[in-house]
Amino acid sequence: MHQNDLIQILNQGENSSVEFKSENIKPIGIAKEIIAFANMEGGIILIGVEDNGVISGIAKEKNWEEWIMNIVRNNINPPINVDFEYGILNKKIIACISVSKGKDKPYQTINGKYYIRIGSTNRIASVAELMRLFQESGTLHHDITGVQRTSIKTLNFNIISRYFKPYEIDFENENETGKYNLLTNTDILTTTGEVSLAALLVFGINSNRYLPQSGVTFVHYNGNDVTGDIIDSKHIEGDIEYIISTTFSSIKNNILSPSSIVQLKRVDTKQNYPDKVFRELITNCCAHRNYAISGSRIRVLMFDNRIEFISPGKLPNTITVEKLSAGVSYRRNQLLSKFMVALRLMDTFGRGLPNVIAETKKLNKNIVFEEIGEEFKVTLEL
Repeated sequence: MHQNDLIQILNQGENSSVEFKSENIKPIGIAKEIIAFANMEGGIILIGVEDNGVISGIAKEKNWEEWIMNIVRNNINPPINVDFEYGILNKKIIACISVSKGKDKPYQTINGKYYIRIGSTNRIASVAELMRLFQESGTLHHDITGVQRTSIKTLNFNIISRYFKPYEIDFENENETGKYNLLTNTDILTTTGEVSLAALLVFGINSNRYLPQSGVTFVHYNGNDVTGDIIDSKHIEGDIEYIISTTFSSIKNNILSPSSIVQLKRVDTKQNYPDKVFRELITNCCAHRNYAISGSRIRVLMFDNRIEFISPGKLPNTITVEKLSAGVSYRRNQLLSKFMVALRLMDTFGRGLPNVIAETKKLNKNIVFEEIGEEFKVTLEL
């Protein structure tokens, strides 16, 4: 590693992506550090640097690269690839390990412990955090799990009847046993009689009572900052179709459309986005947010110059912001997406975001995709 790069890293001190270790670190200690970085956003480990940043160096006689590669193969499950190189600073050798954001999360030690990186320290992941890691890897679909305190009585049979109609199933005229079997076989109910999370969002009555994190918070600010006066604000709750349509109406009712009189007709003087752009971005938030994150709702924040669509949850492992911009689609909530496609709330071809990007280009506007902490944000220029 180049000296200037080493100096920059050292000047940062230990943080969420940098860790210092002395040369007497044990294999399990290195394994924990690598696992914690891989389970989060990645990072760099410098061996031969003390916690206070003093460069102590490493022994020349030891084959550090071979030692590290044995650790990542034998002490981490599943095995992970890291980059290794040496650096020299103040005439002392430093071993540099670069850990990328893992693609096969969650990673664990050989004795079954899952570590995550929080600030400059590592700790064992909680059950909720571990569930998120499994979701990001695509090995667990949270939306198929049952929601506590729910039952068949929590479901809106009118929406369910509409869902089954294209399949030529007359749900309303089924007897009680027939209805229960249909709902169980289609994952609307779990085998224990609870409503699945996806079904509660789509078919549920008062779903916010059982899932406080569901719904959308809409706020329209005067100006271009959250410090501006609030023009409009509402918490939108209900089934997912109602949430999408009501959020869409809130945007349309608040968006400015300058116009002038031309030959006795009022004509818009500013080109606005077609309705499908707003509807798609709202739908994308509702369909793909991480519902395992219980402390945060979807937020749609409207300013004079932009609209921000903020959805709890990072992108899944294989998806990056660059891939999204190139039109690669993903589905975190497979069952929820299936229900929404059947009810024609979204299509099955993954065309939504590519269409949105195309419309912004037509209007010479900008759209920005960002991962910020545990959230994904889309900013649409107005």
